[in-house]
Amino acid sequence: MPSTVALLSIALMSCVMSAAVLGSLLRANVRGVARWCAAYGIFSVGIGLVLDKAHVPPWLGIAFAHGLFLLGSFAILQGAREFFGRNKATAPEYAAVVAVYIALLYFIYVRPNLDASVFVTSAYFAYIRAAVGWTALRYRPAHRPKYSYYFLGIAALVGALLHLARSIAYGFGWDHQTAFLDPSPLNIAFLGLGILSFPFMSIGMVMLAHDRLAERMERLATIDELTGSLVRRAFMERADAAVAASQASGTPLALAILDLDNFKAVNDRHGHAAGDCALVHFASTVLKSLRSGDLFGRLGGEEFAVLFPATREAEALQLMNGLRLAIAAHPCGQTPYTFSAGVDEFGPGDRLARVLARADAALYTAKALGRDCVVMASSHGESDEQVEQPG
Repeated sequence: MPSTVALLSIALMSCVMSAAVLGSLLRANVRGVARWCAAYGIFSVGIGLVLDKAHVPPWLGIAFAHGLFLLGSFAILQGAREFFGRNKATAPEYAAVVAVYIALLYFIYVRPNLDASVFVTSAYFAYIRAAVGWTALRYRPAHRPKYSYYFLGIAALVGALLHLARSIAYGFGWDHQTAFLDPSPLNIAFLGLGILSFPFMSIGMVMLAHDRLAERMERLATIDELTGSLVRRAFMERADAAVAASQASGTPLALAILDLDNFKAVNDRHGHAAGDCALVHFASTVLKSLRSGDLFGRLGGEEFAVLFPATREAEALQLMNGLRLAIAAHPCGQTPYTFSAGVDEFGPGDRLARVLARADAALYTAKALGRDCVVMASSHGESDEQVEQPG
């Protein structure tokens, strides 16, 4: 049977490696990682104090180590909540940390009772692990893969159950400690299983950090950094999926292509920074006006597209004209601009490229009519366009 010293040595190596791995992610600036890294560093120091009996008196090392273990565990909970954008801790939780440490000091120095100290600390660790597990499962982003969040959540909850069982065992007198880290079979079993939870927890934290980095990369690949709209590739992919769904269900689907009028002149007259400001203002106004399910993408330069599920072309015309009026009512500071748009509806068997071409032709008609207007092309590609002009 392994000794408590051997188990603590394994725990020390595990914590040092976990701190090193999490430390490698600090430059990624993922929320919560810094606290997780610090927590494993704190655990490492605490375990080192317990093991270094030659230089640290046991009566002093144990007290400091317990304080570090409490602090490190609390930092893990704070890191988990910070990662998910929640409040890091409540006032009662801060008070509980202080109260638990005072109780430990009491059971170590005032009225020595190792069973009581194990009961208190294990109950505290059980709460911390349960809170971490609940946070990971409760606030898991719905749009992200589940595996890493379930891994951390389950690992934390299993650790909570182990600490709860240890607290109950010593609280009800089913086992007793005659010395700190008494090598009884039950204590060895609890320590071994508890130490195993350290790498599982750190692996779960690293997985969450990598998922956050993957989400950032996916966003960079799908979202236009300047305007917040979908990039062309992402828009086309999602639009193709929406077209297939519309064709399968028989629901209407409309498309609009929008282009800022005389945008080159805006850049030449006011500068590219002002042009960017106009693009940001335009995209922000569009995004605010979109309905749930609408797709908005930047096709290139100052040209954008909006896909309207469950929408007829006449309704899309009205929506575009409402957008045009909204921009006129709230212009972009010292860089006023207008836009023109072409609108079309998908017919039976229509492909995205075909409707894009028809909407683009309607857009050019809007430009020829003097700009700052919306033109609706026939869904059959005929010339009976309808126009929504200023006024």
